[in-house]
Amino acid sequence: MKAAIIGGTGYGSVELVRLINKHPYLEIGSVVSNSQAGVHFNDVYPHLSNIVDQPLETFDANRLSEENEIVFLATPSGVSSKLVPQLVDKGIKCIDLSGDFRLRSSVEYETWYKHPSPEEKYLTKAVYGLSEIYKEEIKESTFIANPGCYPTATNLGLLPILKSKLADENFIIIDAKSGVSGAGRGLSLTSHYSEINENTKAYKLGKHQHIPEIEQVLSDESGNPITVTFTTHLVPMTRGIMCTMYVNLKEKISTQKVIDLYKQFYQESHFIRIRPEGNIPGTKEVMGSNFCDIGLHVDERTNRLTVVSVIDNLVKGAAGQAVQNANLINGWDEQTGLTDIPMYP
Repeated sequence: MKAAIIGGTGYGSVELVRLINKHPYLEIGSVVSNSQAGVHFNDVYPHLSNIVDQPLETFDANRLSEENEIVFLATPSGVSSKLVPQLVDKGIKCIDLSGDFRLRSSVEYETWYKHPSPEEKYLTKAVYGLSEIYKEEIKESTFIANPGCYPTATNLGLLPILKSKLADENFIIIDAKSGVSGAGRGLSLTSHYSEINENTKAYKLGKHQHIPEIEQVLSDESGNPITVTFTTHLVPMTRGIMCTMYVNLKEKISTQKVIDLYKQFYQESHFIRIRPEGNIPGTKEVMGSNFCDIGLHVDERTNRLTVVSVIDNLVKGAAGQAVQNANLINGWDEQTGLTDIPMYP
């Protein structure tokens, strides 16, 4: 099956290329970048020399739908909302890695993303692609809104305890840290080497666009409206996200009992690894892989649960989950093409 990639020069796109290149049922079709059309992909990314040397193309919905069977969009917010409708209307399968179709409310989208909302009919058509939670819905869909990196790590870490009804839903604090690749390849002062090297910064306090996405999923799955305190930090590493979350418990329960609860919740989920008691994951232990590793600790003194969830922001937080969703909508084993062992050290 030929897979087109739109947004060809970003980190999400090049990660899709890496994963699709070794997928047994997918091959790279068109690679679209309006800003660098005509430039060969391996001139933008020399590490792809003799692997992907085709020229980048301009966006043409007719040509894309004729030459490809599935399209991955790794575009900035506000771009895919204009492109996806043209593709969906032609019946081609679409997986959008941007945030344009994750929120059901057009008002929420415009408030947080500061762009005009996509048309309502496309917002309602998109299925939210948190693979482990909405697997059955994804299988029946041809248009997936791939989750954000922070919401993936956060929601996978929080949902088991929330759905158990053991958590105080009024007190959820999320301390999130990301590597610099999460800011994209574009140049900015924030990701300038001199600014981020040997430095850690909190940013977008109370304003991060992933807040409503996190709250939408948690509210849907708990059955109650949930708001969270969500603080993001940029740390001096290339890949990885660590979300450390704090939840007050309604009753006394041991760490081991919580671990057992999480293992049962994710017993059918290959890519979720629950650590044993006393074993807390680090970002390097999932680097380059589609795994989400979760560590748990109940503080008996405060009766508060700490959840530590780690992912590679470019794989499980973006391209890997997109390929996992492509596997699901095509009826393939969801592990197909995603069996890499994490890179370590």
